[in-house]
Amino acid sequence: MLFSEYYKNWISLYKEGAVRPVTLKKYYSTLAWIKKLCDDLNIEDLTRSRYQTLLNEYAGTHEKQTVADFHHMVKPAVLDAVDEGYVSKDPTRRVTIKGKPVGEKKLKYLNQYELHKLIDVLDLNDRYGQLIYLGAKTGIRLSEGLGITPKDLDMENQSLSINKTCDYKNDNAFVPTKNTSSNRKIRLDWQTLNKFYGFIKDKADDKPVFLEGNKKFYDSTVNDVLKRCCIKADIPVITFHGLRHTHASVLLFSGVSVPSVSRRLGHSSIATTQKVYLHIIKEMDNFDNDIIMKTLVSLE
Repeated sequence: MLFSEYYKNWISLYKEGAVRPVTLKKYYSTLAWIKKLCDDLNIEDLTRSRYQTLLNEYAGTHEKQTVADFHHMVKPAVLDAVDEGYVSKDPTRRVTIKGKPVGEKKLKYLNQYELHKLIDVLDLNDRYGQLIYLGAKTGIRLSEGLGITPKDLDMENQSLSINKTCDYKNDNAFVPTKNTSSNRKIRLDWQTLNKFYGFIKDKADDKPVFLEGNKKFYDSTVNDVLKRCCIKADIPVITFHGLRHTHASVLLFSGVSVPSVSRRLGHSSIATTQKVYLHIIKEMDNFDNDIIMKTLVSLE
């Protein structure tokens, strides 16, 4: 049996119906790469050196973290092949993860002044304008925003519950959030609370606020609206995901702690927040050092 065929059968047997559609797509993307890099490899010929060669070839066009993710998608299937007797020894043992040099990645986000200019030009009577406004004020992911229904808004406690997402790339069905930490209540300021309530007060309690029935939603549409608003406000053009980075950076630069920002964004751990916003945290460290020095000098 070809290794690619074994992996395809393994996905069908163990992953279809057991993982989210987006995760299943990653498995099939991995399968496509296996076919591309070693389509003539038989499962019984999968030695440690051949598996390392596969990883090395994949690493030729991918960064190290992506190669590690690829390895983690393939390894469980290979271990099952060992258990079933197709492969005599574990070929994934002590592999070396390589990859292209990591390019400098700069987050695209707005500063507080630019965000203020963006909010000024938004049409809050339009669903796209309201979605952009809510994204800027909460840092929600697009799929989370599309999963919001009127009953998720708690006026009494000034909070918005994020407890599901919308599979807008397929059938607009409600699906679980990215991880358990993504289930959260986000506190809203009174301005956001009132504007959002005014937008949803006449809508059905259990229907998505920003969708029009079963009509397909395209992320490119909201990004086009956001682009036009950025141009109108004469500020850098960002995407909806850039609003998430904007929300986090504004809070961090305002002195909000990393754990609090992490909880608000629904990150799985503080380490994720620290990794994504490392450059901002370093800038805040410099600011903190200035405060420390001034405080110490004042003691004399």
